[in-house]
This record gives sequence, structure tokens and C-alpha cells, in this order.
Amino acid sequence: MLNFLLRISLCFSFYMSYCPCLDAGGDNISVTKGVVSRVEPTQYVHGATQLMAIQIDAAINPGNSGGPAIMGNKVAGVAFQNLSGAENIGYIIPVPVIKHFIAGIEESGKYMGFCSMGLSCQPTENVQLRNHFKMQPHMTGVLVSKINPLSDAYGVLKKDDIILEFDGVPIANDGTVPFRNRERITFDHLVSMKKPNETALVKVLRNGEEHAFTITLQPLQPLVPVHQFDKLPSYYIFAGLVFVPLTQPYLHEYGEDWYNTSPRRLCERALRELPKRAGEQLVILSQVLMDDINAGYERLAELQVKKVNGIEIKNLKHLCQLVENCSRESLRIDLDDDRVVALNYESARIATSRILERHRIPSRMSVDLLSEQNSLLMDSAE
Repeated sequence: MLNFLLRISLCFSFYMSYCPCLDAGGDNISVTKGVVSRVEPTQYVHGATQLMAIQIDAAINPGNSGGPAIMGNKVAGVAFQNLSGAENIGYIIPVPVIKHFIAGIEESGKYMGFCSMGLSCQPTENVQLRNHFKMQPHMTGVLVSKINPLSDAYGVLKKDDIILEFDGVPIANDGTVPFRNRERITFDHLVSMKKPNETALVKVLRNGEEHAFTITLQPLQPLVPVHQFDKLPSYYIFAGLVFVPLTQPYLHEYGEDWYNTSPRRLCERALRELPKRAGEQLVILSQVLMDDINAGYERLAELQVKKVNGIEIKNLKHLCQLVENCSRESLRIDLDDDRVVALNYESARIATSRILERHRIPSRMSVDLLSEQNSLLMDSAE
């Protein structure tokens, strides 16, 4: 099937039809034909990652995606998204990506994601830039700009390293590697096709000297989740203060132009900040359910929570534990922009029940936090 896909995508006059379920505007099965335009890494809308995709000149409408792309009597991929703002440009997931996904499910029993080195790299197409980093005329590669602290590469590679090769494959100055006959593709494709816990041999240039390192590859999660599929939102309410972990779906609630209409500071952190430790979340005060106990604090909504009683929080679960186990008379919560929330702890606990009842909210915390809290109580009872 893989060889078949590589053969057909070379032919730009090749016709492909995909027959998904029901398309918008009718009840019968939709069949559309298209011509393969290109094969290259593309941002997957639902997967929040960049993987190889096949572009075709056919429309993929709501209800039309998810069906097979067929050539003759063989499946060549799965139709899954279109190009926003353009007409008759759609994408299909190719067989190598599908096979990689299925193999991961069969081996581990659950979807683990596609591997990443956790690097942000800059092309070295400028001659002066290559000379500055002591690259010889025959050398090509990309400059390491940023490294995810949770990746294995964080303890191996360094900022300003030049990555010359990945598993013996030379990387061009524009970050591409050979792909089939006369085509090229970004070297991220080689990384994404690795299985979790597989290793890769990376050749780098550091201070004018060549080094070879072995790096273990893993799927990496961003600090702010891009999607929350099949998962109920997490929240914690205390004294009418509603705390949630920041996610991109939360920012999307500001409308289609969320990048410009959502709080600028939160948006920048969602798109640019990297996690410093495993399990880290960016927790915000999303809103304030009005009551006398929290009067004046409504202006602090949408600020990030930094500390509880002087302890830096790691995630929403940690914040919940710090508040629930508070033994002081006064509870102090430090927010972004050097703002402070101070509450009499016992009065706030009483007010929490009153506020929940007023707003018909069944629980002060989400199911995931409630389960964690119950398990902690059981452990302490034993």
C-alpha cells in the first residue's frame, strides 16, 4: 500500500475519488473527484500537529470528511480537511500516517501521538549566518533556536547547535530532506514517523566541531492544549472564584477572530510558552460569580494564578489541593500583574456553598478533581 501511494502521488494528472458518508446538502453518499496537487507536511486541524498530507483540487465540505480516498479498488488515504478561504482545495491523510497511527494503537492500546524532537529551528540559507556558526562550505543544516524542556533533546542539544543530519540523512539549509525522486520535505516528517521511545542519531555542529548524539523521541504536549476531545472541562470554584486551566478552546470562545479579541497576554502564552515541567498547566481566574465575599474581585477575571499562600502552583489539581488543605485563617492568592486576592478562609468556605446553590452548580470542582480528592481522602483514612 505504501509503494502504491508513492507511485500515484507522483502523477499530477491522477484522478482520485473519495466516498465518505453524507455530505451537507443531501442524504445520499457524496462522491467527488480531484487531482493530486502536492504532497507535503500540513498542519492537521484536529490533530494540532504538522504531518504529511496530500493536497487535492476537490472540495471537502461539512459531513464530507472522514471518508476514504480511492484509486481504482484501493484506498489511498482518508479525506479530512480543506483550506480555509480557498475554493476546491482539500487534503487527505496518506497511508504512511494512517499505518503509523494504527500500529501505535495496536502496540500500546491507546493513541500516544506522533513524536517530536521539541525543537524550534531556523534555516541557515544566509551565507553570513553560516559563516558565523563556522559551517564549512560543504555543510548544510538548521540552527537550533529553542528546545522544549520536556524533550530528551533538552539535555543533549544546545541552543545555537547546527543540526547537520538526522539518522544519517543530510538536512538542507532550508530544513528539508530528500523525499522520493526529485522532491524534498521538511525533516520533521522523519521525526514524526518514529515510534514513541525510538532513538535517532543526530549529527550536530557545535562551536565548529562535529558531534553525534542519540536522542529518544516522544510525543510532546504543549503547555496550553490545542484540543480537548472527549474530555469534560476541568474547573474549581472557591468563594465564587472560578479557576480553569487555559486551553485554546477557551480562547476560541472569543469568536472567529479570537487571536485579536482574546486577552493578549493569555493568547501569547498559549501560542509561545513551553512547559517547564511535566503536568504543568497555566491556570487562570476565568470569572467571578458575584457575592459579598468576592466584591471588587470581578476586575481580576482572566488573570493567571501564580501562587496560593506563597506556594507556586503547578496545575489546577495543585491549586485545588492547596486551597482545600489550607490551615491558615486567611487565604492569599497571587495573580498575574501583581494582583492579590485575600479571603477569610472559613467565611469563604461557607460562601462557596451559598454561591453554588444560587447558581444551581452541583459541585465546586470538576469530576477529575473530585475523583482525585476522593482518592486522597481514602488514602488518609487508611
